Amino acid sequence: MGLFWRRKSGDEFVRLGLNEPAKPVEAPPVDTQPEGAKQVTESPSLVPPASGGAPTPIPVETVQRQVEKPQTRADSEISNPVREKPVVSRSPFATSVLGLNLSMEELKAQEEALEQEFSARFRRAVAATRESLSEKLDTVFAGRKQIDDELLDQLEEVLIAADIGVNTTLAVLETVRRGIARKQINDMEALKTALKSELLEILKASEREGVASETTVAESVAPYVMMIVGVNGVGKTTTIGKLAQRIKAEGNDVLICAADTFRAAASDQLAIWADRTGVPLIQQKQGTDPAAVLFDSLKAAKARGSDVLIVDTAGRLHNKSNLMAELEKMKRVAAKEVDGAPHETLLVVDAVTGQNGLEQARQFLKVAGVTGIVLTKLDGTAKGGIAVAIAKELSLPIRYAGIGEKVDDLVVFDPEQYVNSLFGN
Repeated sequence: MGLFWRRKSGDEFVRLGLNEPAKPVEAPPVDTQPEGAKQVTESPSLVPPASGGAPTPIPVETVQRQVEKPQTRADSEISNPVREKPVVSRSPFATSVLGLNLSMEELKAQEEALEQEFSARFRRAVAATRESLSEKLDTVFAGRKQIDDELLDQLEEVLIAADIGVNTTLAVLETVRRGIARKQINDMEALKTALKSELLEILKASEREGVASETTVAESVAPYVMMIVGVNGVGKTTTIGKLAQRIKAEGNDVLICAADTFRAAASDQLAIWADRTGVPLIQQKQGTDPAAVLFDSLKAAKARGSDVLIVDTAGRLHNKSNLMAELEKMKRVAAKEVDGAPHETLLVVDAVTGQNGLEQARQFLKVAGVTGIVLTKLDGTAKGGIAVAIAKELSLPIRYAGIGEKVDDLVVFDPEQYVNSLFGN
């Protein structure tokens, strides 16, 4: 899975100048040196930036003793028998979240360990769906040696029950039938492989629309503005808190804008998350024009040099015309202050609601200009096939998936890993 948020290039994570090549120390011109002074040219050395007072000078008497009595090799071994073992540094960099104290090999090993951890957690998150789907597929395939219409009809029922959706299921099975007719699918194992291939193709095809990666926006554009939309109760506030935490953890400066001024509880919940994650929050009193809150937040983000601004929005659909006007105004304000903003409009969908969540998504698509999906509570449903239905029917990439209640239980959605997890691979 790698980095959670990949917009910055690797060297930009190090802001202390330690990754810059060392510059040789040039000797002063001959005519500026005192009389009798010898010209000295020092070899290139890496000089760390000043981070406090000057180094403690070596006592004069110590220097004199060293001059008067040069150490022999034997003396050196006696006085410093453990010279080969370097002293552990107590530098503040030893606890750096940027990994400045680690070698490239250690950083890669650490990243691989994190990837394995998140992969395991992702598999556990879709375990309920996998168990339900695998159990039903095993029942359908049990004792069968050939593929017939009865088997395909039962397979259709299984896929629909997993919330993959009627339209998506029919499209998948149509492709399967063509493979059977061409003799490309002639046994149960080939049928399973064809199903996995079709589901994966649907998920990958959705990435061609909307915004599939934050790297599509130039690094020079700042702040990167993310608008979060969705009905109340789907986990929108929690998603914002988790996004802020994970993006900040990779060395980015993050700011949250509480632009849902319609519901007082929304700002209160965001304030709790902001305090928990240590991310600044811009908010105003209830009833304030959301566009005005966004304007203040954009100004603050630019003033502090923030990398990312995450914007909460109203979670209501009962009056679509007002919501559309509100969102359009916010987008105009954002675009005026930052080139191309908002760069992403993420719709939060609750996986547990299944097809109802898909209908909510359709409604928001009409008014919000959604560019991607955040699928929450994926760990709490046996009908996680909704991810495929969303990708197929909305033609939008699923950007992130919520797989638990903890602050780091938000992961980048990986289509291949998702499909493999569903089939127990």
